[in-house]
Amino acid sequence: MSSIDWLVLSITLLSIVLYGLWKSRGTKNIDGFLLADKQLPWYHVGLSVMATQASAITFLSAPGQAYTDGMRFVQFYFGLPLAMVVLCITFIPAFQKLNVYTAYEYLEKRFDNKTRSLTAFLFLLQRGLSTGITIYAPAIILSTILNIDITYTILFNGLIVILYTVYGGTKAVSYTQLFQMGIIFFGLFLAACMVVHLLPANVGFIDALQIAGKMNKLNAIDTKFDLNNRYNIWSGIIGGFFLQLSYFGTDQSQVGRYLTGKSITESRLGLIMNGLVKIPMQFLILLIGTLVFTFYQFHQPPVFFNKVEVNRIENSTYKNEYKVLENKYLAACVQKQEKVVDLVNALHTKDERAIDKIRTELQQRDEQTTSIRKEVTQLMEKNNPKADTNDTNYIFLGFVTHQLPIGIVGLLIAIIFLAAMGSTASGLNSLASTTVVDFYKRVFYKQASDKNYLSASRWATVGWGCFCICIAFYANKLGNLIEAVNILGSLFYGTILGIFLVAFYMKKIKGTAVFYAALIAEAAVILVWLSNVMVFLWLNAAGCLLVMGLAWLLQKLMVKPVVK
Repeated sequence: MSSIDWLVLSITLLSIVLYGLWKSRGTKNIDGFLLADKQLPWYHVGLSVMATQASAITFLSAPGQAYTDGMRFVQFYFGLPLAMVVLCITFIPAFQKLNVYTAYEYLEKRFDNKTRSLTAFLFLLQRGLSTGITIYAPAIILSTILNIDITYTILFNGLIVILYTVYGGTKAVSYTQLFQMGIIFFGLFLAACMVVHLLPANVGFIDALQIAGKMNKLNAIDTKFDLNNRYNIWSGIIGGFFLQLSYFGTDQSQVGRYLTGKSITESRLGLIMNGLVKIPMQFLILLIGTLVFTFYQFHQPPVFFNKVEVNRIENSTYKNEYKVLENKYLAACVQKQEKVVDLVNALHTKDERAIDKIRTELQQRDEQTTSIRKEVTQLMEKNNPKADTNDTNYIFLGFVTHQLPIGIVGLLIAIIFLAAMGSTASGLNSLASTTVVDFYKRVFYKQASDKNYLSASRWATVGWGCFCICIAFYANKLGNLIEAVNILGSLFYGTILGIFLVAFYMKKIKGTAVFYAALIAEAAVILVWLSNVMVFLWLNAAGCLLVMGLAWLLQKLMVKPVVK
């Protein structure tokens, strides 16, 4: 990056952190640290909820996902609006009425201590692992830009977020997220405009979409019902509904955001805002990835986008073999570019027969380049069995750093960092609040002072921050990060959601029945996932329904018949 880009990046990040610290000054009690004194308006709640979900993974991996797999990932969010309606009707009033700090406090009042502890533990495990992945995502950027070992950039990113989260708590997190989302929305539109601007003069936005469509990248809707298909409209609406309902309704990183609302109405409006804006936002992010794909049909893409792995193979004993494959890939791309130019001409003349013929030839060329890339990754693994051979997370980053003008590069890199800071800070804050409220305060120090709980919250933030940094060191083995995070959530969210739905709607079931039902359901979900019986989105519905069904059955078996 240029010195101007570094300046833009530094000023943006520094101003965000200082703004959050300034707005959160005077935080002296646990209400302020964990709930921001419940004084935030609806739009602030909505943007904070969105910023928590929209991590750096969203802006790094989603465009790469669209580049390699098309737009079908957008279906993952189709269940979100329905989930927001259920949350507004059921979850928010229950949490606000009981004046809880965490969602899991409600479970002790409804069931018992062991059910609350189990649910809080499942959350801590899932969120701790997920937050580690969100720390890893921006570390990729610094590692790539500076060409240094990612270990150092993971430490740098993790420590920055720990520092301002420890100081300001939820207030610092919420106020920085408000500022972050404004910059993020601006940057997204700017990125989309810049990609179209960089296309050849005779290729406009509609042409770019048509090219992507002919190469199967605009596959936003798939109506076929298939349990083994990760992304179709049914897995999105049904499986996505259960995942989003569990994430926003039972994950403290999100519950903690809307518990900061001034009232039930403010919290509800914030979630409705999220439900209405999130799908268009995600569609735009995926569309940017599709446009980047079209851009590289006219320009030479690298055979592999992860420069660290490329440098490693170029300095190995396999460098000559790699060079042969790289030249072969270059020649195949040139041939593909010629066909793309022919396709543009055919589109302009509306010659359908020529379009169909060129489309078939283009798909064959695309399969050829994909095959060569596979040979490259196999060579990398041969050189280093631990090599990161999935470069999806580097595609958009590579485009930004090598193709965009000076100044804009720094702004878009800053956006990815801002998203990472917002989601990571929310994760650490929720981990700390759950640890202190659901374990420390309940088990160890029931009648301690506010000062004691505030100190414990800050130390818990530090502890979980260190844990998440350790997890980040292993995140490079997980492939596409946005899928990895959602798979991880699907392993736990269904069970957690099932516990809450039993609590809300199955009033006759007691704590012991739901506790053992949750243990059995969680074991079953993990077994099903390991056995590849179904794709991850369906695990949310399966886990939830298993808990509800087993809890009902166990309660029936535990009730002794009345002897007359």
